[in-house]
Formats: sequence, structure tokens, C-alpha cells
Amino acid sequence: MDLVISQLLTGLSIASILMLVALGLAIIYGVTGVINLAHGEFVMLGAYCAWFLQSQFGLGLIASLIPIFLILALFGWVIETLVIRHLYNRPLDTILATWGIGVMAQQLIRLTAGGELRYVEMPAALSRSVSVFGASESAYRLFILALALALFAVTWYLYRYTSFGLKLRAVTQNRDIASSFGVNSGRIYRATFAYGAGIAGLAGALVSPLKSVSPEMGTTYVVDAFMVVVLGGAQSLFGTVASSGILGELSAFLAFHSNDTIAKAVVLLAIVVLIRFRPQGLFSTRVRA
Repeated sequence: MDLVISQLLTGLSIASILMLVALGLAIIYGVTGVINLAHGEFVMLGAYCAWFLQSQFGLGLIASLIPIFLILALFGWVIETLVIRHLYNRPLDTILATWGIGVMAQQLIRLTAGGELRYVEMPAALSRSVSVFGASESAYRLFILALALALFAVTWYLYRYTSFGLKLRAVTQNRDIASSFGVNSGRIYRATFAYGAGIAGLAGALVSPLKSVSPEMGTTYVVDAFMVVVLGGAQSLFGTVASSGILGELSAFLAFHSNDTIAKAVVLLAIVVLIRFRPQGLFSTRVRA
């Protein structure tokens, strides 16, 4: 029984990180239709912000979360204003542009912070292990899980129960009709891109104590995030949560019985087979024409 609970907790731990990384990508793609290949670099920049605030200003990880969100949200706002807003409805151009932004972000970090690995200290209060139904689990990983669920709840509330969310859903369904009713779609897109970038920055900051911080760290995360979004359905927030859980538990189970490399290969193969027969994902949102 302890082994089963331990496996479930490991899967939930992986799922919480996947959800944090994928949530921002799902929001940006679901609303704007932009395939943001720089999303992994947003995660990487959040991790470097955590390292910089801790090493230069002595700011703990928990205290730095809000500044990191605001910094990355501002960065996303600027990127959308200067580049992305000129490329809507041009998918190939947005792919190339966001890929170029990601490459430039990596090189900028190498020039300013160096290419060597950086490390972020885990909060002392969360560095211990706790017992959950007889199984031992890191308190910090449980904290990440709780925060990921809280961020999803906040995002869902904004999406469903605020005037901004109403405008956002209107723009998502039909931008032209929403604009005819006075909705500023450009402002909605900028705010959405900023919010998605801010969440990606939070994801990078939260995983920084668990992974070495490097300029290339975002590459792995963006692949995982796209797998979650494709599996869950691009415009479904609940799909993002559900697919994160499915992939997290599946990865944990396969890694326990084989190794991480085989687990990733099998998960990727399963997703390829799935989208062959259900290209809209498992939890696609139906929209009335």
C-alpha cells in the first residue's frame, strides 16, 4: 500500500510541474492561436530571475514569486506588442518569430549570466519530507502541487466569472464579432500573452530548486508542455489539468518499471497514436458556430 501511495504521489508531483508549465502555453494558444516556441525560454527566464533575486538581493524563493510573475508578464506584454501582434493569422511566421525570440533569450542569458549551471536554494521550511498515508514525500513538491492547483483555480475564476474572462471568451470564439461590440481584441491578446508568460515564469522559479538552472533548460519543458496541450485539447483548461495528471501518473509508472528515457519515449508514442485518431485531443471544447 505504501508503494502504491508513493507512486501516486510521484505521479502527482510530475503532473503539478507539467500543469504549471503547460497552463500558460494553453492560455496563449487557446486564445490567440499562437504556437509559442519561446514558452520554454519564459520558463528559463523565470528560473534565472529566482536565482538573481536570491543571489544578488537575498530574496527567498517564496518572496520572489510575485516579482517574478510581474517581470515575466511585462516581458510577455512587450513581446506581444513589438512582435506577435503583427503576425496574427500567420502561423508559420509566428512559429519562426517565437523560435527566434527563444534563441535570442538563450544567448542573452549566456552573455549576461554565463553558461554555467546555477542553483536556487529550496525554502528551508519546505526542505523536509512529510508522511502521507504512510508514504514519504517532499514538502516542497506538495507545495508545488498545491500552488499549481491554486493557480488553476484563479485562472478558471478569471476565465469564467469576470468581465475580462467574458471578453476573452468572446474574442476566442469570434474576434470580428467581439470587436463589433466594442471589445478591444488587441488589449485582450496582450493581457493574455502577458498572463501566460507570467505563469511560465512562476513555473521556472518553482522548478529551479529541483533542477539545475541553465540557458537550455526550457527546451525540455516546452516539449512536455506541448504534449500536455495536445492531449488535453488546446482550448480546455480542465483538459490541461486532466492531461497533466494522466501524463504525470503514466510517466511515473513507466519510469518505475523501466527508466525515464523509455518512459518519455512510450508517452510520446502514445500521444502520436492518440492524435492520429483524435486530433482535437481528449478534452476539446465545443464551440457553437
